[in-house]
Amino acid sequence: MIIKKFQANTETEAILSAREELGKDAIVMNIKTISPKGIYKLFRKPLVEITAAIDENITYKNDKVRNAAPAPMAPQRKIRRPDIIYDEPQEGAGRQPEADIPAASSAIELKLNNLQSLLEKQMVEKERELKEKQESKTEVNKNLACIQLIYNQLVANEVDEKYANQIITEIEGTLKKDASMDNILASIYQKIILKLGQPKTISTGGGTAKFIFFIGPTGVGKTTTIAKIASRFKVAEKAKVAFLTADTYRVAAVEQLRTYANILGIPLKVIYSEDEMKLAREEFSDYDLVFVDTAGRSHRSKEQRDDMELLVNAIPEEEREVYLVLSATTKYRDLVKITEAYSEIMNYNLIFTKLDETGTIGNLFNIRMLTEAPLSYATFGQNVPDDISRVDTQNIAKQLLKGQ
Repeated sequence: MIIKKFQANTETEAILSAREELGKDAIVMNIKTISPKGIYKLFRKPLVEITAAIDENITYKNDKVRNAAPAPMAPQRKIRRPDIIYDEPQEGAGRQPEADIPAASSAIELKLNNLQSLLEKQMVEKERELKEKQESKTEVNKNLACIQLIYNQLVANEVDEKYANQIITEIEGTLKKDASMDNILASIYQKIILKLGQPKTISTGGGTAKFIFFIGPTGVGKTTTIAKIASRFKVAEKAKVAFLTADTYRVAAVEQLRTYANILGIPLKVIYSEDEMKLAREEFSDYDLVFVDTAGRSHRSKEQRDDMELLVNAIPEEEREVYLVLSATTKYRDLVKITEAYSEIMNYNLIFTKLDETGTIGNLFNIRMLTEAPLSYATFGQNVPDDISRVDTQNIAKQLLKGQ
């Protein structure tokens, strides 16, 4: 048997070339497309290559083909594989009779057809895998683009890059490859709410008076915040409320709180030392809530922080709550220093004021993440008792994700 390859622009032309050279009895064993390689693929069209075969006993149209096949040497014993078509007779067998040629050709064609079907199936499967990989890569790229957009929005709303990266890292592993933008946004929204935590607010009950200390820098609105919270407990919950003030440094600070006390009809006592604080504890032991206004202290002064610590510790820990009041308009760098200074002397909850004076609230999230202290209240105006509310974590999350 003689096997040769022929190339042409089309399958038909290649087959005609084979039959012209080998004769009309030539059998097409394989057909494949050959694409030009390198830069030539831009200028040349693919060629079709066929592999044709014919038995040596048939007379060929072109004598060159017959001459091209040398006479076989004496057969040697070989190990034969059943999946390979051999062009020489097996050991011990004579030359195949001409009458058996059509049967042999049919067997060859059947094997070639089976081989072609197998190759086609493998090619289809390969193309499908490549397509799935490409689609998966496209979805991943879309996810990354969406996540980058959300990250940029968080940073634009003054969320510290460290915490923005932390959020993104934590949700990336939970997202599906084909996640929609809505799903990604919802995942980040829920993650922010979880990190903000459950707000800690003031409550009555327990059988003993609860002393509520308000600490923080000068000018953040501690006195006004006390008046707003006390008004709600006095009017809405009919709680028994009293005022103490240790803010004897600021001009008219006592008079400001006295004005609110007179309006609400509640007692006010001025405190100058920790001993007087202990006496006040006994005096107001039958009250529900005692709100303590402290003087604004510099976080840089250790002496002032120590005085504050003595005053607060005059009340047993189980009878007191401490709220650090901060302004949302304060620079993040300063907020970090203030919170770290107070963290050295006591545990506290967080109140943010003046939210109506800033367009971004990333610092609320930053300080919550930095200190791990519970958020409590937020104020957004000077009106007493209206412009205050429990921190709304869902609203904060929405504001952090929306544009300016």
